[in-house]
Amino acid sequence: QVQLVESGGGLVQPGGSLRLSCVVSGSIFSSNLMAWYRRAPGKQRELVAVLTSGGSTNYAASVKGRFTISRDNAKNTVYLQMNSLKPEDTAVYYCNANGPRGLWGQGTQVTVSS
Repeated sequence: QVQLVESGGGLVQPGGSLRLSCVVSGSIFSSNLMAWYRRAPGKQRELVAVLTSGGSTNYAASVKGRFTISRDNAKNTVYLQMNSLKPEDTAVYYCNANGPRGLWGQGTQVTVSS
């Protein structure tokens, strides 16, 4: 059974950094579209970053230049490096494989506050 397990969330001050990790069990990882989504309180789910199996990336306008998605195929892990964090980045962040109808992790809370 394929599973996605996120980690790395926490509380950080504005301007700080966090790196989220998503470990993908099973054999699908290297051939799949991977993404990070987030859901802030009272808001709809938002696509944050996408990484194709070929290495192409795409970002939401709100995070472009601050966040970086990457993968380590040897570790079956996808990362989201988040720099220059803002209070509006506060949300539960979810790892996703194969689009909204694909596989989801359980989420990890990121709180940006002084």
